[in-house]
Amino acid sequence: MRIISANLNGIRSAASKGFFRWMEVQRADVVCVQELKAHITDLTREMLQPGDYYGYFHCAEKKGYSGVGLYSLKQPDVLVEGLGIPDIDREGRYLEARFERPDRPLSIVSLYLPSGSSSDERQAIKFDFMERFFPQLEKLARSGREVILCGDWNIAHTEKDLKNWKSNQKNSGFLPEERAWLSRVFDELGFVDVHRRLAPDATGEAYTWWSNRGQAWAKNVGWRIDYQIATPGIAARARSVSVYKDQRFSDHAPLIIDYDYTL
Repeated sequence: MRIISANLNGIRSAASKGFFRWMEVQRADVVCVQELKAHITDLTREMLQPGDYYGYFHCAEKKGYSGVGLYSLKQPDVLVEGLGIPDIDREGRYLEARFERPDRPLSIVSLYLPSGSSSDERQAIKFDFMERFFPQLEKLARSGREVILCGDWNIAHTEKDLKNWKSNQKNSGFLPEERAWLSRVFDELGFVDVHRRLAPDATGEAYTWWSNRGQAWAKNVGWRIDYQIATPGIAARARSVSVYKDQRFSDHAPLIIDYDYTL
């Protein structure tokens, strides 16, 4: 089972750069995408149902903002759109596909945490999201299901996860409170950072986002903020990981992980 997570920074922009042609070649079982920046009525047929994929979307109410999607070769048995928290759901940040196998039911989630980099107000909204999302993560951890949460978490967890960690300790995405919260997801709830399980010492090759300022991409001054975070059972079945950088579809790069599992 191949799962891809990709922040598109605009689905229409990514489509124009060849994302869907690339996606069809990958033949991933599930592709989770974030930051659609579009409403359903804005999407072409290629974006709605590329090739053999079923497409599902949770768009933000605000035009040209946020939104998550999920493409699957197999139709999910259940689709959960949103968290049931109105102000969060208006921003289109959570989409869960449930596959109800009797021996090992699996949920795959496309997730987009808020960024706090634009203002103190947005950072406060990010902290509020984290506080209210944690009980939802706890429910998933205790659900008896295997769970893979794919997406842009907008947090670099450790010093290995960004190039200039020393100068970013007071910046959104690497604040001590954010990093401690993500540690709780792993240490208290038992979720596993699958990329780190497979590549515990990776640094520059693991980055998934680069600022558009300066020459961040050319110099690989990046951050690892896109994750596949999973329950221990399915995490133990992960076999390989890569970050695709041969083409650029957005300011993020797709994260690809293969699992010894069949949907």
